[in-house]
Amino acid sequence: MSEAAQQTAKQVDSPKPQTFPARAFAAQGPATGLAAHSIARRAPRPQDIQIEILYCGVCHSDLHQTRNEWKDVMPTVYPCVPGHEIVGRVVKAGSAVKKFKEGDLAAVGCMVDSCRVCANCKAGEEQYCEQFMTLTYNGEDKLLGGVTYGGYSDAIVVDEKYVLRVPKGLDLAGTAPLLCAGITTYSPMRHWNVRKGQKVGVVGLGGLGHMGVKFAHAFGANVVLFTTSANKTADAVRLGADEVVISKNASEMQKHVGSFDFILDAVSADHNLNAYLELLKLDGTLTLVGAPEKPSAIKTFNLLMKRRRLAGSAIGGIRETQEMLDFCGEHGLTADIELIRIQQINDAYERLLKSDVKYRFVVDVASLKQ
Repeated sequence: MSEAAQQTAKQVDSPKPQTFPARAFAAQGPATGLAAHSIARRAPRPQDIQIEILYCGVCHSDLHQTRNEWKDVMPTVYPCVPGHEIVGRVVKAGSAVKKFKEGDLAAVGCMVDSCRVCANCKAGEEQYCEQFMTLTYNGEDKLLGGVTYGGYSDAIVVDEKYVLRVPKGLDLAGTAPLLCAGITTYSPMRHWNVRKGQKVGVVGLGGLGHMGVKFAHAFGANVVLFTTSANKTADAVRLGADEVVISKNASEMQKHVGSFDFILDAVSADHNLNAYLELLKLDGTLTLVGAPEKPSAIKTFNLLMKRRRLAGSAIGGIRETQEMLDFCGEHGLTADIELIRIQQINDAYERLLKSDVKYRFVVDVASLKQ
C-alpha cells in the first residue's frame, strides 16, 4: 500500500471527532438558491485550530458549484456550503498547534488538506496532490464523512498546516479574495518569473484579472490590460496598467503582435486564444487561469513558429500562498471589493453573472447572526 493510501486509511479508520453546530448559508439543490442552514463542524483535534469566520469572498466557482454546473467533472453534493476565501480569528487552538494562538488572525484558501506524502505534497505543491487535495467545500470529508463545508459559515476547523497567517495592517475584508483570486494570479506569475523590464498582458478585468494587473505592476512589469469594454480603461490604469487594449479592435491588437513575454488569461467565457498567442514573442507564455466551458481551437503554427507556450495554472501551495500574503502585506495590496450581507448572496450571484461587481463580492459573516 502506498504512503498516500496508508495516510487515507488512517484517517478513515480513526474514530470520528465530536462535533458542534455552526450557522451557515447553503444550497439544497441546483435551483434553490442559498438560505440559512445549520451544519456540524468537528471539534478541534490537537493539531487543529477553530476559526471564527469574519469575512468570506465570493468566487465565481461558488456559483458554478451551487448550481452543479461542473457536474461532469466535480458534481455537487447537497447541501452545499460554498466559500474558500476565508479570513477570521482563532478562537481555539489544539494542544499541538505551534503557529497560532487564540486571538490571532488566520486565513483559509481553497484546500484544507492533502495526502501530504506524494512527491507534489512533499515539494510544497499540495494543490497538485496526486491523491487530489481536500477542497475547502464540496470535497471529501475524510474525518466526518460526506463533504466539506466552506466559508459561508460562522466557524471552520482546519489543521494548522493548511491555515495561513494574515499580515498586519491589511484590510481584512479586502484580504479575503487573496486566498483564491490572489494566489491564482500570483502563482503563475511567480512560476514564469514575471519581472521588471518584461511586457506582460492581462486578459479580462474581473475578480482574477484586477489582481493580475496589481501583481504584474508590483513586480515591475510593463502591464497591458486587454478588455472588450472601453469603459474599464480608467479603472485598469488606476489598478496599475500602463496601457489598455480593446481586444475587439483588430488594429490595436495588431500593434502588439510578437511583443509579449507573458500573458495571463483570466477570462472564463469562450474567446479566441489564437489572438493572444500571436502577441507572444519568442519563448513567450500564455497562461490560462480562467476556465471556459468549451474546448478551444488552437492553430498549431501559433505555437511552433516562435516556440511559444500555452499553459495553465491552478492555485498555489500553502508555502507560496503565505509568500503571496506576505508580499501583499509588504506592498499594501488587497482586492477591490463590495461588502455584502449574507442575505444578499443570491442577488450577488445574479450580478456576478452580469459582471456587475468591482471586483469581488465579500460576505460580512457577522450578518449570519442577524
